[in-house]
Amino acid sequence: MAVSALHFYERQGLINSRRTSGNQRRYKRDVLRRVALIRIAQRVGIPLADVAAVLALLPDGRTPNRHDWQRISQRWQAELDQRIHHLQQLRDDFTDCVGCGCLSIDRCRLANPHDQLAKHGVGPRRLLQPNDPPT
Repeated sequence: MAVSALHFYERQGLINSRRTSGNQRRYKRDVLRRVALIRIAQRVGIPLADVAAVLALLPDGRTPNRHDWQRISQRWQAELDQRIHHLQQLRDDFTDCVGCGCLSIDRCRLANPHDQLAKHGVGPRRLLQPNDPPT
């Protein structure tokens, strides 16, 4: 793995190292498990802030053990299941999609199932920010 990635993780407080008299970083063996957990989480799209929050829950900043990993993975399972559902929906319903806020908004099964947005008026309803006034 790139040294820059390790330095980035360290700046984010996800791992730590000690310095030699020559100012080289040295990582303990248990940091490998933290790095593996971080990489797995990133691979499935879990934000580093969420990883940091979970690692901060470990007593004395220790490395996750098997029991910890079970708790962590259960914590993330609902979020991952929801992402999988949305990706499957996107894959299955993408055929009719021309793009968010486009002319297909009245029939878009992704952004507007059963034309629920029609009751809010015409136009690209999904592009509005939460505090935008209705058009």
